[in-house]
Amino acid sequence: MSAEPDGPEDRLRRFATIWSRAVFPVTSTSLTRPELEEQLLPLARRLSEALRARVFDADEARAVGATLVAVHCTDPEVLSRTLDCVDAYLVLYCGEDGPKEQLRARASRLQHGMAAGFAAALRERTLTEQEAISSAALKAQGVVAQALHATEARFRAVFEGAAIGIGIADLEGNILQVNGALVRMFGGAEQTVRTRNVMEWTHPEDAPQVWRLYEELVSGQREHYHVEKAFYRPDGTVLWTNLTVSLLRDPDGNPEYQLALMEDTTERRLLNLRLRYEATHDALTGLPNRTLFFERLEKALGGAGEGQRFGLCYLDLDGFKTINDSLGHAAGDRLLVEVADRLQSCATAPGEMVARLGGDEFVALTIGPDTEREVDELAGRIMNALVAPVSVDGRELTVRGSIGIVEGPAGERSAAEVLRSADITMYRAKSAGGNRFELADAEADARAITRHGLTTALPTALDRGEFFIEYQPLVHLGDGSVRGAEALVRWLHPQHGVLGPDRFIPLAEHTGLIVPLGRWVLEQSVRQAREWRERYGATGAGGPLRINVNLSPCQLTHPGLVQDTVDILERAGVAPDALCLEVTESALIGADDDLLKPLRRLAEMGVDIALDDFGTGYSNLANLRRLPVSILKLDRSFTQSMQRFPADPVDLKIVEGIVSLAHGLNLSVTVEGVETGAQAEQLRILGCDTAQGWYYARPGPPERLHELALVDATG
Repeated sequence: MSAEPDGPEDRLRRFATIWSRAVFPVTSTSLTRPELEEQLLPLARRLSEALRARVFDADEARAVGATLVAVHCTDPEVLSRTLDCVDAYLVLYCGEDGPKEQLRARASRLQHGMAAGFAAALRERTLTEQEAISSAALKAQGVVAQALHATEARFRAVFEGAAIGIGIADLEGNILQVNGALVRMFGGAEQTVRTRNVMEWTHPEDAPQVWRLYEELVSGQREHYHVEKAFYRPDGTVLWTNLTVSLLRDPDGNPEYQLALMEDTTERRLLNLRLRYEATHDALTGLPNRTLFFERLEKALGGAGEGQRFGLCYLDLDGFKTINDSLGHAAGDRLLVEVADRLQSCATAPGEMVARLGGDEFVALTIGPDTEREVDELAGRIMNALVAPVSVDGRELTVRGSIGIVEGPAGERSAAEVLRSADITMYRAKSAGGNRFELADAEADARAITRHGLTTALPTALDRGEFFIEYQPLVHLGDGSVRGAEALVRWLHPQHGVLGPDRFIPLAEHTGLIVPLGRWVLEQSVRQAREWRERYGATGAGGPLRINVNLSPCQLTHPGLVQDTVDILERAGVAPDALCLEVTESALIGADDDLLKPLRRLAEMGVDIALDDFGTGYSNLANLRRLPVSILKLDRSFTQSMQRFPADPVDLKIVEGIVSLAHGLNLSVTVEGVETGAQAEQLRILGCDTAQGWYYARPGPPERLHELALVDATG
């Protein structure tokens, strides 16, 4: 047990502690309990002094009660607990030196005085607070009234001065108030607008959801909505707006009014429509352009209707570039405008449209359940429309066109696939002579797509090392010895496997890649010829080993042909007589001196020149005298007739005559396509010099020639 306080100050502190603990739970002060104790300590001292004073002073007790209110101990429970503390502890801790009965009587009078002072102070404080509240309320009412007036003034200024149209209506759609901007939008008097009901402002171009949203708003299901809406003005013109409608509720939250805000977008819409038209129509002809055509085509192809079909005509004018180059672009433009007008007159039925894709390319589209018949008729009308000449700058220009037609059910192909098929088919019509139309063919499309893929892959194929060379032996018919081989290039394609030259050489000629490819073939072949000569000596068993390399017409016209050939031979260290360049008959017959000059220079160096596929063209045999050739290679068509027994005597006479003519001109004769021993013997009898074909060996790797040459050398 702790010891009791000793001195008067300790006892006074003890009393203040008990007092603070009793009243602290019911105070409204922000003080902590120890802080409250410090505030009660001087009050306890005043009570102790009043208790022990010679003359009792009740005012001191009232002052203590009033001070309690001043320190925010205003709860009546504070007074009750304070009086209990005074009754129980004041005499005990502050009056132990005096007579107990007298001290208790004074303590009772102190309690009465404290209660009176507390009550008087609390009443004073309450009246003061009420007066302050009343004054603040009156002041607030004035401020609210002034603010309300200012708000109404501001609202009126905004309402009347707003650039957008504002209208207020009740929930039945009766228009209650409109501002000047809305009246000006509608071009009438305010009374004319206010007499209308909202439900009367319908327009044929209203979106389906406009009035559903309106019903949801006035029924309280939504607070606002925003739409693009058209209105009729009193004069019949159309007003386009961005419309926002909001629901206004009363203080209880019930729907009361609707507020509409309208922005006039008529000019902006007209500008957008104009920009849209310019973006989707050809500036020269006024026809829909590629963008709009693709939109229509994609929509037609996406049609989910049962039996829905489409037909597409892809037109390209034949010879338009010549007209542009000879008469100028202005004349070409006038021709295109006339053609566009004629095409437009051909596609007037529902579901038909014509567009210009660019340049001299046009398309016509028809959709419906019977496009198989309709697209043919449409193509026929287009071809007939182009029959009549077009007058440009006093000239009558004949217009021809090639059309590719694609027709089929909707939903099976994309727009890009359809247009690609039509484009391929149009070029097929153009390749067939033009001035005609062709129907799309899946197999032809596949071939064209493959051809395009090969064309695009060619440039990198050489860099990736995808080409290789096979060699087919050239055999002397007299003694059967191997005299050399023809180099035949192959393409090991990553997807299509091994491709023969017929699959890619025309593409290489078309793209110009034939020149670097031909140079590579020549380098590889000459290097191989050097290896053969190093292995078997400068000559084989029956004569010099020679490599035959084909030259395309494009290579003949390349200015670096002679220098490239000389450089390749010199780098390989091979004599010119190891090389024979084969040129097709069609490339040389009728050639001028400029074309023949490079071949003459090569022939003068010692390179043999062979006239390949001889007998397949309309040869003027007299021209052979002016060609720098030393070898004629008979086409395999001459040997095919010799597979029959007995051989056709006419074919034998022809071959015999060619051989005789060639030998008379000091030319040797090589025959292609020898497949049987009987053929080889017959050709030997006729005087042919060398031959190649499957009878001897198929084209293969260079080691195959090693084996044949070894057999030949060992007998």
